[in-house]
Amino acid sequence: MTFVVLFSTMSFTLNMHYCGDTLVETAIYHKAKGCGMEMEKPSTEGCSINKKNCCDDAQLAIEGQEELQLQVDKITFEQQVFIASFVYTYSNIFKGLENNVFTYEEYKPPLVIRQLYKIDETYLI
Repeated sequence: MTFVVLFSTMSFTLNMHYCGDTLVETAIYHKAKGCGMEMEKPSTEGCSINKKNCCDDAQLAIEGQEELQLQVDKITFEQQVFIASFVYTYSNIFKGLENNVFTYEEYKPPLVIRQLYKIDETYLI
């Protein structure tokens, strides 16, 4: 239950770097480094290059839930029945396992009087 509350309230960002149409790198919580093929700006101001960059960065921001229901009095009757049956079932599921008696532990195999597999052997000549 703790993990459900933690992950439903947590916000995070997913950064992706595309080179052309291919996904090259993904990063969570920080910017993707890239593939190193980004266009560099020219060193002089008079020179300009008007080529389109083949790389593209995309960012996916996932917002978490801000408000939580912390009061128990707003739980419906069906939810109360479910919680009660869940707790009852899983508290009694392992009760009595240490008292199980296995009858085959006290069983002794019969003594071998004759070897039965040799009586029924047939040989084709």
